[in-house]
Amino acid sequence: MPTTNPSFEDAARRAKALRWMFFDVDGVLTDGGLYYSGQGETLKRFHVLDGHGLKALQQAGLRLGILSGRTHPATEARARELGFDVVIQGAQHKGFAFDQVLHERGILASECGHMGDDLPDLEIFDRVHFAAAPPHAVDAVLAAAHWISGKAGGFGAVRECCDFILESRR
Repeated sequence: MPTTNPSFEDAARRAKALRWMFFDVDGVLTDGGLYYSGQGETLKRFHVLDGHGLKALQQAGLRLGILSGRTHPATEARARELGFDVVIQGAQHKGFAFDQVLHERGILASECGHMGDDLPDLEIFDRVHFAAAPPHAVDAVLAAAHWISGKAGGFGAVRECCDFILESRR
């Protein structure tokens, strides 16, 4: 079951104001594991339910972005399949990358949310209006999040977040 900080009403108010939602990849859109093939290639596992939630956000008028510290062709393929508006991979400083996106696209941070699970995501949490996390995120991220999923990353956390955002608009 999801939890909110400090209150459900505050998290819902924040979610309702969103025009953009950004997501980390490893541990949020995926389970955070690194799978290796027999040939030494790394693989990523995405959950189809998350994809349906992301499409529902787009249908409600939200724009989507990925801000990831790692670079992987599977991330690019999944983002293309789902129609993400912004895909930033290999971001050594996520806050700087986020600020660049805001500047280049004329976006206000107060219109944005981000879902992340590790310390680099805090650079974005400090800037956005709505911060979300899966339940296995590091303690500092959980403490900073306005909304925490009841489901793990790669196992429906993103879908649950999308559903919360959509419910906040009703």
